[in-house]
Amino acid sequence: MKQRRRIYYSSEQRSEIWDRWKQGESMNSIGRLYDRGSSSIFSVLAPTGGIRPRVRKRSRLALTLSEREEISRGLSRGLSLRAIARQLERSPSTISREVRRNGGCKFYRATRSDQAAWERAYRPKPCKLAGNGFLRRVVSGKLRQGWSPQQIAGWLKRSYPRNEHHYVSHETIYRSLFIQARGVLKKDLLDHLRAKRTIRRSRQSSLKGNGIGQIKDPVSIRERPASVEDRAVPGHWEGDLIGGLYCNTCGTSFTLCHARQSEE
Repeated sequence: MKQRRRIYYSSEQRSEIWDRWKQGESMNSIGRLYDRGSSSIFSVLAPTGGIRPRVRKRSRLALTLSEREEISRGLSRGLSLRAIARQLERSPSTISREVRRNGGCKFYRATRSDQAAWERAYRPKPCKLAGNGFLRRVVSGKLRQGWSPQQIAGWLKRSYPRNEHHYVSHETIYRSLFIQARGVLKKDLLDHLRAKRTIRRSRQSSLKGNGIGQIKDPVSIRERPASVEDRAVPGHWEGDLIGGLYCNTCGTSFTLCHARQSEE
């Protein structure tokens, strides 16, 4: 069996995957766009539990790639760190720290230093449940009792109306459950949720509201033409060929008879 090459999704493709997932498309539907199965899409969504990660942005105070390239060129020309700082209108201590933590004057490289700075700058926001043992115990206990995250959030507000430290939103609970990398709530608590999903999907993120799985512009059985009753055309016999018992009153199947009575 020939194996297909593994696909590496670009940032644009990942963004489109998240957009379509948010709009309510299934993994199978998204996977067909890239000629891949649902498991390929699941690998993109699962690490964050089906919750779209926030777009990271660089701080306006951080050195840019172009500034790091100027530092690299200045070092290759033998300029001092203070001279480079004056050119960039930066503090000498900023340039000194940048060069020292990225290999020194001899081994400094702009692109490698910029990537290293981007990785060091990652600061995941601490979860409220991670720093509050009382909340964590209450939420875990209520989930095991079959409470939904919405019920837990509402109960906490009513029980502790003057203590905001004991408040937690239902989305925070969902994130703590589905993003296991946070290490806050145990994975076995997922089994106590009413929707048995392995990744997060909002109730509003569905295509059912757009008519998927529904009959559009249905026509009542009472509006069919009179010629149908004559049985002159073979296509009009289909109702009589339905398997099952027949109604003694109208001579048609109980299915059609029941449909007429429901309309009336």
